[in-house]
Amino acid sequence: MWWVYFQGFILVAAAGRESYERIAYFWHITDIHFNPHHGDAKKGCGRSEYDSVSSTRNQRRSMGKYGDYTCDAPWELIESASKTMMNRQNDNVDFVLWTGDALSHNNAKKLHENVKLQLLQNLTDLLMKTFSSQFVFPALGHDDPMAKKELGKMWSRWLPTDSMHTFAKGGYYMIDRKMLRLQIIVLNTNLMRRGDNDEEATEQWRWLHTVLEKFQLDRKTVYLVGHMPPGSHERQRGFPQAHAAHLVYTDYHNRKYLELVRKFADIIVGQFFGHLHSDTFRVIYGERGRPVSWALLAPSITPKRSSEGANNPGLRIYKFDKDTGQVLDYTQYYLDLSQANSKSKGEANWSIEYTFSSYYGISEITPNTLHQLADKLTAVNHNTFFDRYYTANSVKLYSNPHQSCDANCAHNHYCAITRVDYEEFAHCLKTAASALASSSFLVPVPNLSLIVLISILVIIKV
Repeated sequence: MWWVYFQGFILVAAAGRESYERIAYFWHITDIHFNPHHGDAKKGCGRSEYDSVSSTRNQRRSMGKYGDYTCDAPWELIESASKTMMNRQNDNVDFVLWTGDALSHNNAKKLHENVKLQLLQNLTDLLMKTFSSQFVFPALGHDDPMAKKELGKMWSRWLPTDSMHTFAKGGYYMIDRKMLRLQIIVLNTNLMRRGDNDEEATEQWRWLHTVLEKFQLDRKTVYLVGHMPPGSHERQRGFPQAHAAHLVYTDYHNRKYLELVRKFADIIVGQFFGHLHSDTFRVIYGERGRPVSWALLAPSITPKRSSEGANNPGLRIYKFDKDTGQVLDYTQYYLDLSQANSKSKGEANWSIEYTFSSYYGISEITPNTLHQLADKLTAVNHNTFFDRYYTANSVKLYSNPHQSCDANCAHNHYCAITRVDYEEFAHCLKTAASALASSSFLVPVPNLSLIVLISILVIIKV
């Protein structure tokens, strides 16, 4: 009898060890927007136009060592992020996702291509030093150099030979992890902004469909990775027709993407994007309204204020099953930029902002749990979930939604999260506007109570 118990113990121990060995981590960094001219007033970043919180104009003042909310990232900020990733979690990191926009928007417009390539080489060298034992998988952003052949050579240490062909051709590729179920597909989302009949965009769709069909047949799982996410910008106010910034892809490419995700939802176990500089997520629903897939959007390293607001610099690390790709949790790191710049020694102390599971009280990341979280953002009265979400959205820069996010603002977030289709997003906003216009309230109502009223009227397509 003791032998049976002993065998059982051995089997349980072996299973536990196998499960432990399958757990690994990957960093996600995005929107570095390196600005080599930090502090140079003649080149646009020597003076702050606006205060970081109140949005009032300031007098000329000196720039902080680690940057400013009106400027893109200086080298000191980027280097501090690199040191943080190396010191906080370097062991058991399987790979790194680098989802584009490496250079400042001003640099991308004004500098010669050779200069942009040299700046990108500096960032590449830094990441190679930081992750000397890992592969970094880059995705092209709209502010990156478009010289794909040169970039392919620059990143040849990271990209396998069989990935180089499609990257040199169209800026997209896949990583075939031969001994594991999880495969990684990196898209060139710049092509999603082109016309319906664009040849390069059409070729990427054809390639993606073929690859997903093969993986589905082989019972593989997939991460989709890119710079720009599908859907609308949750911080942008007003209807999509009035604000082009709402629409990240063209309507044609947005619908094409959603169709593909729905078709292959059984093997797509993660979608990871940047571009919006904010911390948020998206839930994609099937034809009958069932949540079938999700996307997580990581915040940027650059703190620069855009028309939608600024943010503190952020870094994210995911915990996952490296065989199946199941995302188990993630930890969000951030730098309080004002505090870092005010210290006498100028130390950049990156801290844990939150860990997803404990922050939201959710034990796993699935389409259904994120759908439930989105619904909780519309709860009555004081809403812990929306407060936490809104604080994280700007990486702890704006911590009081009751002052800076009214009912329209909060509902805009909800619609962007749950209505990735443009037509459905517009309908969601119109429903909110109709409810507000027909209401009999003569004084401002606590924003989160009103959201409930609006949300009840939202029609989910069945």
